Amino acid sequence: MTDVPHPSPRRALVTGASLGIGEAFARRLAADGWDLVLVARDAGRLDAVAAELTGRYGHQVEVIAADLSTDDGCATVERRLVAEPPIELLVNNAGISLSTSFVRSAVTDEARLLRLNVLAVLRLTHAALGPMIERGSGIVINVSSVAGFGVPMPGSTYSASKAWVTNFSESIGLSVAPLGVRVMALCPGYTRTGYHERAGIDMTRTPRWLWLRAADVVDEGLRDLAKGKLVSVPSWKYKLAAAGLRHAPRRLLWSVSRDTRGRVTRGGG
Repeated sequence: MTDVPHPSPRRALVTGASLGIGEAFARRLAADGWDLVLVARDAGRLDAVAAELTGRYGHQVEVIAADLSTDDGCATVERRLVAEPPIELLVNNAGISLSTSFVRSAVTDEARLLRLNVLAVLRLTHAALGPMIERGSGIVINVSSVAGFGVPMPGSTYSASKAWVTNFSESIGLSVAPLGVRVMALCPGYTRTGYHERAGIDMTRTPRWLWLRAADVVDEGLRDLAKGKLVSVPSWKYKLAAAGLRHAPRRLLWSVSRDTRGRVTRGGG
């Protein structure tokens, strides 16, 4: 009697997978039966997450320790995206913010932010789409932010970088949809990930009710993906905020931004 062959597990590559939303994606996808390729700078933390997920779910978990703000780091991950076994889902989650305003920060730090938040997203998306289009299937989720919906944050390039990610994802998503490939921007609001603490950003004045859980952000993002959305904004409160930000008069946004200038400069981003 011949055994009925089982299809190979799907494989997802997640960047920034050692903490926060990236780690939440890794946990959810492993629970859903995906094999994983996890990317982050912190090799020790990455190995610990991989070992835990392998032990709990029994699926294959590869790790790639890489700094995606560098050419070498991006090239390493690009090579994996075009290799076998194929990557069917790419989650571009890695990103940073800065705790100082543009005029006070070093240009090297600003350049690193743009290389990670913008250039790495562009490069990895481009690398992933080639094989996906050839197969006629595949998904790219680019983690952006509600901060990218036209919010003028005084002195911050973070919101500008996320505005690019959202627009880029929508634009590419429209172009590849007829080819069987999906691209979606995931735009959460404030999410408890340890991100702000690591960046030295003081968030103590942010109301507790504004915070989201990383696992909830991932769950809602995947639900929106299943609905065919190009842009996902988790949580009703941020959906309302995003709608308001997209349609609010620019002068009103500028006024609000000026009122919060001190807070943002000290670490709002």
